[in-house]
Amino acid sequence: MQNNRRRLGVFAGPCVVLLAGAIQSFLGYFVIWASVVGLIRRLPVAVMCFFTWMAAHAQTFSNTTNVVSGVHNFGDYGGTIVGIMKDDDIVYYSLFQCCARSMPCSTVSCNLPFQLPVQGFLGLSGAILIQFYQTVCNGDPGTFLLLLALTPALVSLLFMSLVRNYDTNTKDDKKYLNAFSAVSLIIAAYLTIIIILENIISLSSLARIITFTVLLLLVASPLGIAVRAHREDADRYAQALLEQRGSKVISSEICKAEDSIEYHELPSEEGQAKAVSDDERLSDEGNMNLLQALCRVNFWLLFIAMFCGLGSGLAMINNISQIGESLGYTATERNSLVSLLSIWNFLGRFGAGFVSDIFLHRGGWARPLFVAVTLAIMTIGHVIVAVGFSKNLYLGSVLVGVAYGSLWSLMPTITSEIFGVGHMGTIFNTIAIASPVGSYTFSVRVIGFIYDKVGSGEDNTCFGSRCFMLSFMIMASVAFFGVLVALLLFFRTRRFYKLVVFRRLQNL
Repeated sequence: MQNNRRRLGVFAGPCVVLLAGAIQSFLGYFVIWASVVGLIRRLPVAVMCFFTWMAAHAQTFSNTTNVVSGVHNFGDYGGTIVGIMKDDDIVYYSLFQCCARSMPCSTVSCNLPFQLPVQGFLGLSGAILIQFYQTVCNGDPGTFLLLLALTPALVSLLFMSLVRNYDTNTKDDKKYLNAFSAVSLIIAAYLTIIIILENIISLSSLARIITFTVLLLLVASPLGIAVRAHREDADRYAQALLEQRGSKVISSEICKAEDSIEYHELPSEEGQAKAVSDDERLSDEGNMNLLQALCRVNFWLLFIAMFCGLGSGLAMINNISQIGESLGYTATERNSLVSLLSIWNFLGRFGAGFVSDIFLHRGGWARPLFVAVTLAIMTIGHVIVAVGFSKNLYLGSVLVGVAYGSLWSLMPTITSEIFGVGHMGTIFNTIAIASPVGSYTFSVRVIGFIYDKVGSGEDNTCFGSRCFMLSFMIMASVAFFGVLVALLLFFRTRRFYKLVVFRRLQNL
């Protein structure tokens, strides 16, 4: 993104990308809102779906800007920053569950596209926005759509100038990222408690207002971390200016120390040339454009692994309400499953990035190994859903939700490490195509086709575990195939991680 900005001047960069996303978001939601409330005549289904697509398409612009800028600015902790910042696709389904009964052809989404600390908790956005819809909008989809049209666009315009790529890192980056992570975990725990309470008792309007106010305070609290970080950086800068007066003394001492340096025998020219050649070859692997990446086996291994994982995971998420109905879950239980999926999704996004960073920094473990582990967890989750024992959907949704979120955290980070950050946005969004392609394949060609075959009656309704058993066994097999593909990618890249990525981290 930064290289493109140098070539194109003011017509590229984070601000322009965010502006394009804000325009699309406003137009998409505003037209949907105007049609729903009767401000304009009711639009044909195809036109409504087009503006729904435009509104949803806007999130890709903010998503790309935030992820690429985050990885560029915090490259040494790419997994952690992507886990904090990566947005959540399940928000569409969560809000659709809230609004579908009263809104035609509208898959609602909300992505606040700005790179302030509050952006870091979009993995929780599905559950947060459900609370917002129930408390502030009082169940009115028209009001909610108007807020979706105005809020993201205004926030983007107000704060897009703050989203920049910086070439410097501070030693306290990890401390601040850990603070953001701690707040996000607190929010996740708080939302889980609220969702469980709503499933047990009926909260009054006053109770909803109080709980939502506390939620807003928690979401805004990372701003304090950012302000403190800014002040500490300013203090360090001022201290550095004061210490410049003694730089001449320090320089003279360094010169004296250099005179006493002990010389050691260097490797032979042949061995040194071979080592340099290997390092240069491996380093070149991390500076590719899209066309170069498409010609690499590693690109297609990562794409296939994401097709198996993201495709089957999203297919399960898209059908969780129908699965619950077939297995005899109540409407309240199904709504709770949808809300909790946002929590599990967030925990996967956060946990996979954070844990993989730890293993990479301490032992140089190649990140694709965690893709294999994640897909293994998803395989188990699909099998649990297929078996159909009592309350199996709770456990299955936890495993699939965590695994699905983990893949969305690992994929952009692996992309930046293997193919470089220069064209990261283009490459990881190309790999992300595996998600909708896989979702369509498994949702329509597998789950939908088999459900229609086993269904009965005029509306093809089906009850019992037989409705989805075969479908989820097929998806479990596909996810297991993804495990094998991810392991192959791990073996192909582990030397690169040891010699290039891990060595760079050791030199911090």
